[in-house]
Amino acid sequence: MGLPVGHVSEVPGLSINQQLKLCGNGVVPQQAELAIRLLLPTLSL
Repeated sequence: MGLPVGHVSEVPGLSINQQLKLCGNGVVPQQAELAIRLLLPTLSL
C-alpha cells in the first residue's frame, strides 16, 4: 500500500484484526497523490 514495512504490523498490542482494519480504512498514498495532481490543474482558486 505504499507504507513503510512494519508501519502497521509491528505496532505492539494490535491484533491481526485491528491491523487489517487500520489498513482497510486508509487511502493508498499513491492514489491520493494522483488524484491531487489530476484535480489541481482544473481548480480555479
